[in-house]
Amino acid sequence: MSQDETHAVRDNRRSWRLIIYAIVLALIFLLGFVPTCMMARRRGIERDTAQTALRISNLQNSLGNAIVDARAGNYELARQQTSDFFTKLGIEIEQDRDSIFNSAQEAKLRSLFNERDKTITLLARSDPYSPDQLTKLYNQYREVVNTPSQ
Repeated sequence: MSQDETHAVRDNRRSWRLIIYAIVLALIFLLGFVPTCMMARRRGIERDTAQTALRISNLQNSLGNAIVDARAGNYELARQQTSDFFTKLGIEIEQDRDSIFNSAQEAKLRSLFNERDKTITLLARSDPYSPDQLTKLYNQYREVVNTPSQ
């Protein structure tokens, strides 16, 4: 066997060895990468679920704060918070795929808008019935959002 043939065999072995090392290195990388990707995806889903719950809770809290302010006699602040509630609720309902509510909840929540003008007018007039009206809206909202998703 000549010296050129010996170098060719060595080069052939070396290239196969490099290919095997590259394959092993790629497998080791994938063994670490795949579980990390799966965990990141799961955490993303958990984050989205928590953000949805927070948005629902923030809407509920704004209406609850309006009730407290109305009962304390601060009707103007209660009116502003009620108006803010309806604005944010309308924005959430109008979002198609990104809505925090399912279609059944959206249909029921749209009925709350029938009371919007009446409630805001009661607050603007500092009507003593307005806290009761707000409480009624609050309970309706809570009933809708606490129903299981369909």
